[in-house]
Amino acid sequence: MALYGIGDLHLSLSVAKPMDVFGGVWDGYMEKLKQTLNVLQPEDTLVIAGDISWGMSLEEAEADFAFLDRIPGKKILLKGNHDYWWSTANKMNQFFAKNGFTSFEILHNNCHFYGETAICGTRGWFYEETGSDKVFHRELMRLETSLKAAGEREKLCFLHYPPCYQGYTCEEIMRLMETYGVKHCYYGHLHGGSHRLAIEGEVRGVCYHLIAADYLQFAPVKIIP
Repeated sequence: MALYGIGDLHLSLSVAKPMDVFGGVWDGYMEKLKQTLNVLQPEDTLVIAGDISWGMSLEEAEADFAFLDRIPGKKILLKGNHDYWWSTANKMNQFFAKNGFTSFEILHNNCHFYGETAICGTRGWFYEETGSDKVFHRELMRLETSLKAAGEREKLCFLHYPPCYQGYTCEEIMRLMETYGVKHCYYGHLHGGSHRLAIEGEVRGVCYHLIAADYLQFAPVKIIP
């Protein structure tokens, strides 16, 4: 049994938006994912840190979910800025059940447990985001709700947006994690040349890890063996 993490799969099996158009590491990325993700075992758990599918609705993303559901193990999903298919937890769970997708759990206003470890998180916040204070404070509340639900367990935090990188910090999100004793934070969103801006390592007692798929060469990182 092992816990893995990866973000930014950008699946597009039913929409004409394959990431291969960007070339480089993205060439043949679907074949790479088939090979790397299928090393998981049925008892493993994979956290996917947002930007999962380019589908604009749950129905449009169905082929992408079918691909992921065939991968062994449980998948915990959180929202990214390009997950336009994202809906209410009830609608998503109904959609998964209707289509026989049994391996998905949603990380949204809650947390999940992996043994004695709590998996917490939310989409997060980024300076490019529109919606200003309302969206920002909603994300803060979702993160705190998730962290509170973990109780006294060791907490791992998963975000889509990086809470810090070179030249940028989101103080409110960082302080929340520090207040609740988070030791490791995993995030995505940064691609290509932005990888050089990523924070990898400890900042104010929290160790930060970039897990965007292209950064990881499309191989999920093992977090707990």
